[in-house]
Amino acid sequence: MTRNDGRTLGWERMARTGLGAAGLGIVLHATPSVAQTSGTNSTSTAATLPPVTVEAPIQARPRTQPAQRASQSSRGRVATQRNARPAPAGNSGVREAGAGRANASSESSYVASSSSAGTKTNTPLLETPQSISVVTRKELNDRAVQTLTEAVGYEPGVRIDASGYDPRFDAIAIRGFDITYNGVYLDGLRLVGAGLSVFKTEPYGVDSITVVRGPSSALYGLGSPGGLIDLSSKLPTSQPFHEVQTVFGDRDRIQGNFDLSGPVDANGQFSYRLTGVVRDANVFVPGGKDNRTYIAPAVTWKPDQSTTLTILGSYQKSKTPGSMFTYSTGTGTTTDIFTGSPSYNSLDQEQGRVGYLFEHAFNNDVTVRQKFRYVDVDAVTRYVGFLGAPVGNVVSRYTGYVHDTLQSAIMDNQVEAKLSTGPVQHTLLVGTDYTASKFNDKQGFGFGVSDLNLAAPVYAPESIPDPAISSSTAQRQTQSGVYIQDQARLDHWILTLSGRSDWVSTTGEDLFALTRQTQSDQAYSGRAGLTYVFDSGVAPYVAYSTSFFPNLGVDPSGAFFKPTTGKQTEVGVKYQPQGTRSFITAAVFDLTQDGGLVTTGTGVTVQRGEIQSRGFEVQALASLGGGFDITSSYTYLDMVTKQAADDSLIGKFPSGNPPHTATLWAELCPAAGRTVCRIERRWRRALHVLELRR
Repeated sequence: MTRNDGRTLGWERMARTGLGAAGLGIVLHATPSVAQTSGTNSTSTAATLPPVTVEAPIQARPRTQPAQRASQSSRGRVATQRNARPAPAGNSGVREAGAGRANASSESSYVASSSSAGTKTNTPLLETPQSISVVTRKELNDRAVQTLTEAVGYEPGVRIDASGYDPRFDAIAIRGFDITYNGVYLDGLRLVGAGLSVFKTEPYGVDSITVVRGPSSALYGLGSPGGLIDLSSKLPTSQPFHEVQTVFGDRDRIQGNFDLSGPVDANGQFSYRLTGVVRDANVFVPGGKDNRTYIAPAVTWKPDQSTTLTILGSYQKSKTPGSMFTYSTGTGTTTDIFTGSPSYNSLDQEQGRVGYLFEHAFNNDVTVRQKFRYVDVDAVTRYVGFLGAPVGNVVSRYTGYVHDTLQSAIMDNQVEAKLSTGPVQHTLLVGTDYTASKFNDKQGFGFGVSDLNLAAPVYAPESIPDPAISSSTAQRQTQSGVYIQDQARLDHWILTLSGRSDWVSTTGEDLFALTRQTQSDQAYSGRAGLTYVFDSGVAPYVAYSTSFFPNLGVDPSGAFFKPTTGKQTEVGVKYQPQGTRSFITAAVFDLTQDGGLVTTGTGVTVQRGEIQSRGFEVQALASLGGGFDITSSYTYLDMVTKQAADDSLIGKFPSGNPPHTATLWAELCPAAGRTVCRIERRWRRALHVLELRR
């Protein structure tokens, strides 16, 4: 069934998604035998504010647990209803872009034509000298994604499942380097993370997701050398739009979604959007929950064609397990025995944000933008762990309590100007940004929990009190940056030059020991890229870019650690055949992270970690009409440890990153049988993961 504007009704699309209409997803991983390392892994940069290490007291420290074994719940059935008026011709399925944001998402295609994430200007993907992928709203709908990790799992160079299924965090690595704490952005503004206060993303609340691979400090400041992920919020639309969904799944999963938008007044100066999610679900650990309440209002004021102001807000309350670990024997044999207690196992998090996107065009050549957001995260974690090794199949346990709070405010100011110097056309961008973050961490450990018999585990309800707080720390960090970029075009040539200077100040306080540490860093970063766009839609490019990330602490001599830096050379080609909805990209890269912090066998932290990541990536995606959409990718990753605290690790492949990754997703729904295909239950082979070890 279709609407009178030619588009398919939303309830049919979502019924096809939930019933699994001929979807296909395959992911293959292969990990080399030399991949296993121990100790601190310098492939991951540290958190924006130094991460919290959760440990039991010295006299009662638990043994390290392996990553949990689990399988993700299937998505189940989906029913949905939508009521929307026809959109104007030529704008079907398109949501309005926000201030300074490229319209990269569409409900009718997997292929985006442009994105602002790579350049902070509305630039075609074909002309951006960096490997970039956009996950459109249509692809998010077709795959019925429930987490950010699911949303980006099919993109080249992205690793999401290093620790198995875990609803607590969106743990993601790009090109072998972690971005969980310092590489997730929303509408171009960084989502600061620290300790257990990591902002949780509700994918139903985003319009599209852009993955930028490689160092991006030239525009964004401190970050991971692997790259970043930029989420685009759902913004108010000029046409009425109403959608309601109900989702059912295994483990008693039930979820309701709604998305309402449209103009407020007859003149269209004001428009609104209200998006919400309510979920109640269980997970595989005893008593574990994956509950969520999410509400996100947005209002746009457009007094004229040159000015736009959008005010955005959201509130989210989540409940997930505090621990997901299962027991592993001393010989490495894994079991299904849950190490925690259902009576004391939760991560309760509340988060809120409010901000705005402002844009004003003085004329066709000069545009100013300002973005601002304030975020508050409050996370309370309760968990139970093993206290030493079992004695006669009986193991003692301890309780852990962590209360983390994080507040951050960030502002980005931009001036974009289009000008000419003879035959060269320039798009010049000048900007300043500022970020202030405050992080507090409280921890406590106790012993008021029963022992566990591993031969016959029983999880009887018991009253477990919160332990007394034994440590309390406070950290503050401010970052200010100035950046400039020039996109110079001469005929088919495009030269992109970006440069930035950052000043970062970090203060850490131990509120129990009454000690204080202050550190200031300054760093320059840049990018240079050259692209040639053929009339046929082929665009080869070459680029060099750098990154940096400040480190808190001192080395054994008492000197402050220098920022961890990254540098990359990338050569690639993009192909977008004219007149088709398809896009193919391929890139080879040589990426090195220098100055990573590593820990010696005696527990001393030193700065001599160096990891080199080289590889090849290719992605092909297309929306060929008739209900056929496809996205596929292949990644070859060759990583090697150049410097480490343990000399035996030098020359080894760091663990957790497979050298070969292949992904494929196809949505098949012939136009002739579209109605039946959307309603009738079909088979779907969901995302599978296979790791091969020698």
